[in-house]
Amino acid sequence: MIKIYNFGEVDNAELFARTEMPVDVEDAVSAIIDNVRQNGDAALRDYGVRFDRMPADLPLEVTREEIEAAYQSIDPELIAVMEEAAENIREYHRRQINPGYEIRKENGIVLGQRVLPIDKVGIYIPGGTAAYPSTTLMNVVPAKIAGVGEIVITTPANGGVIRPVILAAAKIGGADRIFRAGGAQAVAALAYGTETVPAVDKIVGPGNAYVAEAKRQVFGRVGIDMIAGPSEILVVADGKSDPYKIAADMLSQAEHDKFATAVLVTDSRDLAEQVRDELERQLAVLPREEIARASIDNNGKIIVADDIAKAIDIANEIAPEHFELCVDDPFPLLPRIRHAGSVFLGRNCPEALGDYFAGPNHTLPTSGTARFYSPLSVDDFTKKMQYSYYSGEALSEAADKIARFAREEGLEGHARSALSRKQ
Repeated sequence: MIKIYNFGEVDNAELFARTEMPVDVEDAVSAIIDNVRQNGDAALRDYGVRFDRMPADLPLEVTREEIEAAYQSIDPELIAVMEEAAENIREYHRRQINPGYEIRKENGIVLGQRVLPIDKVGIYIPGGTAAYPSTTLMNVVPAKIAGVGEIVITTPANGGVIRPVILAAAKIGGADRIFRAGGAQAVAALAYGTETVPAVDKIVGPGNAYVAEAKRQVFGRVGIDMIAGPSEILVVADGKSDPYKIAADMLSQAEHDKFATAVLVTDSRDLAEQVRDELERQLAVLPREEIARASIDNNGKIIVADDIAKAIDIANEIAPEHFELCVDDPFPLLPRIRHAGSVFLGRNCPEALGDYFAGPNHTLPTSGTARFYSPLSVDDFTKKMQYSYYSGEALSEAADKIARFAREEGLEGHARSALSRKQ
């Protein structure tokens, strides 16, 4: 059963403690990466047989015909929902396009910045205890909007089969190539390339502890979006909130995995107790009860604060991945929220809306990294390049200043380089 805390009566270290996955995978992941670097496709096939029960002779790349057949096999009603969700994602992310800029000054000075799409991006789509066509759309669509040259997906193929709905989502989003590969081995293949899987410039997408560690280890060889931890939801709710809805929202994240975290911060002791009881009722009939119960019992918290303003302060300290603000008029309170991946405002905006349909991205910073990381966006699929142009007259005017600065740093060669162009 979830614990209820009165803020101020418990040590903050306990109150703000985060869930950590008790798995030391660094050495195992390092060995997997080395094996894929050395043995390429053979290593990928071996891991596929061992971990995903893939047939040893199954091609790693999914064909266009397989993708089309998967798309045609999906219920047209679901296809329509995914198409509408994809358009919502496009509408939201198109506004993130950065055109760059140019500054023209007197004396023939031109300064500028170009924003360029990354040539090749790898997207990891999880396929373990649950498969995520929504994550496929959330990663592929912004990459497409950014103008990425080639979008490559890797995803586990359990028994050699990728769920058709993931292939359908990849087609809707506009992915270019899809490979049957999961885990740290897929990340290694994307980072270094194999005979079949192309090496990419950046790897994005969530995954388990092995995937996260692999991304950490290949960072520098390639770019990455972020190191994602277990799913999190924090709900700030006043005493007028419906305990049934609040409990349902908390369980929407608790069912992801046993390490997920669900937190309620409220100004009402009555609501806290009602939500605690409602969680127990809903857990009893939840299909993923075992997973969600472990999350709620081990990681869940209900914190009773003096008022909603204090509740938001507590939430900012936690810096959750998902933040629900369940009050009648949330907009005056929005400026108080400083640290969260994605914020859901009011009584009719459950976190699940953001997971699937609204349009803002659901690939979000976790584990408190919302203090300095941002949601996945078009920016993650671009890079910036700056440029400068000086006329001879402009350089002559600046040469002595450059030389003065360079000599202060003991770099005479820099000074002479500037002075050599002085007219």
